Amino acid sequence: MTNAPTGSRTYSYLGPAGTFTEAALAQVPEAAGQEWRPVANVGQALADVAEGRSHGAMIAIENTVEGGVSSAQDALANTPGLRIVGEYLVPVRFVLVAPRGSRLEDVTDVAAHPVAYAQCLEWLGANVPGHTQVIAASNVASAIGVLDGSLPAHAAIAAPGVVDHYDVDVLAENIGDNPDAVTRFVLVTRTVTPPPATGADKTSLLVELPKEVPGALVEMLEQFATRGINLSLIQSRPIGDRLGRYRFVIDADGHIADERMADALMGLKRFSPHVIFLGSYPRADRQAVSHSARYSDESFADARDWLRGLLAGVDD
Repeated sequence: MTNAPTGSRTYSYLGPAGTFTEAALAQVPEAAGQEWRPVANVGQALADVAEGRSHGAMIAIENTVEGGVSSAQDALANTPGLRIVGEYLVPVRFVLVAPRGSRLEDVTDVAAHPVAYAQCLEWLGANVPGHTQVIAASNVASAIGVLDGSLPAHAAIAAPGVVDHYDVDVLAENIGDNPDAVTRFVLVTRTVTPPPATGADKTSLLVELPKEVPGALVEMLEQFATRGINLSLIQSRPIGDRLGRYRFVIDADGHIADERMADALMGLKRFSPHVIFLGSYPRADRQAVSHSARYSDESFADARDWLRGLLAGVDD
């Protein structure tokens, strides 16, 4: 946790120090020099924000290997009064660490978070054959458990940042099986006005289908397709009240201030009994959102003016 002056802002993140989440929080300019509060899970981080203990929370929301982070998606769905205000990308690199003086050839038990372990299986099979997995609560918890003896393992899979906080030997670097793996994080605050549109934005939503009938999902997707909006993520999550009931986690290219996005959101609101607007915010890659001319703000304004003219008795 960083030291901060009196009256500063607090940011919650999945701790302890040395996690990928801490690396994401380090990318937030306004968080520099503020208090960073490590917490045990995503639910606690969001509760800190909702209950006023923290100004913001950094949480992992998507991974190029594992897809959407279901625990984060469900926590956002069940914690009202929150907004995503920014996203940040962190390359996923893993190291194998152990107490000082350890040797790779002596390792038979490896502590790891299940997601990290799954991303290092090929390397482990080739370099630590016949090993036993010891499950840890987080990437850093695996290293701590090996160091203090609370986990029955000789080595741990961890994020590279762990070496800045703990006295370990690095037995191997870059042990992940996918060199292009990236985790996407989002900064969450209490409900605020969305940041201004930049032309390179993303809008996140949670949408429930109104009823279980053929074509309901297609009708929901048409709200975006007929307005020229690309979806960069769509994932179903069980609502939990009964079997067969799902909500959809959606990331759509564009900003709520864009005419096409605003029109799509109004269409969703008419269609769905429950739409949660999670936020519109700049894309981490700053890639401009493209669309054809018929989906420009001007085309929507022109169509409205045309309709008003018809209602006013003006020739079209």
